[in-house]
Amino acid sequence: MRVMALDLGSRTIGVAVSDVTGIIANGVETIHRTSPERDFSRLAALIREYEVAEIVLGYPKNMNGTIGERAKLSEAFAEELRTRFSAVSVTLWDERLSTVAAERVLLDADLRRKKRRKVIDMMAAVVILQNYLDSRSRVRGSGI
Repeated sequence: MRVMALDLGSRTIGVAVSDVTGIIANGVETIHRTSPERDFSRLAALIREYEVAEIVLGYPKNMNGTIGERAKLSEAFAEELRTRFSAVSVTLWDERLSTVAAERVLLDADLRRKKRRKVIDMMAAVVILQNYLDSRSRVRGSGI
């Protein structure tokens, strides 16, 4: 079973999925949000296609660690995910600076601005997921 990460935005949702070993994050797509029903329908299809057991949702805390309006929207979205996909666990994951890290990767890859805009949310989901997977492997490796 795989882990899926979501980078939630007001207009898009970046999606990444782990490999079957749970070690490497791979970008899947950017969902262009149209309506809640279509958004969740697409997520349901991806959950089935990739046999997802857990969703890691980016949790955009403020830099000082407080919970702002965007984080509250993520909390509400997480609750909706739990309601609609009860067989899948949902984890909120601190995503501070994930978009900055994704932008840096894309700049290093020398992508033009127009192309970066098309994939930035998906790449942010990759960064969120890779950080989560790395964190899990560190915990496992330490015997905790």
